Amino acid sequence: MTTLDVDAVKTFVTIAELKSFTRAAEALGTTQGAISVKLKRLERQVGHRLIERTPRLVRLSALGAEFLAPARELLAAHDRAVAGLSPARRRRFSLGIATHVGGAEVPTLLARLHAHDPALTIEVRLDDSRDLLDAFDRGQIDAAIIRREDDRRDGEMLATDHYGWFATPDFVHRTGEPLRLAASSPSCGVLNIATRALAAAGIPWTETFLGCGSFAVADAVAAGLATSVFSCRLAPAGTIEVSRRFGLPALPPSEIVLLSALSDARSRVVLKTLVGAFREHHRLPADRAAEEIRAITEAAGS
Repeated sequence: MTTLDVDAVKTFVTIAELKSFTRAAEALGTTQGAISVKLKRLERQVGHRLIERTPRLVRLSALGAEFLAPARELLAAHDRAVAGLSPARRRRFSLGIATHVGGAEVPTLLARLHAHDPALTIEVRLDDSRDLLDAFDRGQIDAAIIRREDDRRDGEMLATDHYGWFATPDFVHRTGEPLRLAASSPSCGVLNIATRALAAAGIPWTETFLGCGSFAVADAVAAGLATSVFSCRLAPAGTIEVSRRFGLPALPPSEIVLLSALSDARSRVVLKTLVGAFREHHRLPADRAAEEIRAITEAAGS
């Protein structure tokens, strides 16, 4: 019976998630040479190539893709077993995620954090980027994934998000009339960017719906009451991008960043796990969003 090296399996999973030997080595606190040796050891143990590597690409082989889920389960079981033997008290980790940022990847992030450290109690707060930034600065949360606000340059960049104007297909806006907007809060940073763009374009607007939270805003837009600005990844079901239809201004992309006040070794590993899971889940939707925005912009200029 083949006995797998848990450390080698963790190396394989890290490479698969980050799709880079360089980033995997950084996340594991070792060198590219060391992780290459561990991967080769694992491939010898299973008798198959798991990672295909070229000068421009790192990807899973067919058997590697099949092995990834069981490998994650093995690591989770190993961590639970180790945690069960440890007398250490459970740790708490408070994470803020901006409502204009968090989407379908949130369950993935939480599952990955739990699998990494089953003894970790995770507290999640969903709020506007500005409110989360204030909470982080006051020490009320350990880390936050937010839109980069103003000229603040701290934090680790995770991805670039693209925004558009969304409404239902039958939403009506007549030239010269104030654009009906829905917003979650007067202090919402995305709303402020949108209204500044409208002002620069000379387009009047009125706040038709002010809801409590982004879900209420999404419901109002999906009901046809107003238009609003959403990340192209998070637009409400049944809505379409309407900037070209109504002559609305293009919106600048936004950087998504991770802020953290944690510095101990164990917490740094948690954060690296969080960063890797976010980037893995966000990469393809973000690329598609960029293509959609580019097509809309080119069409508007033609």
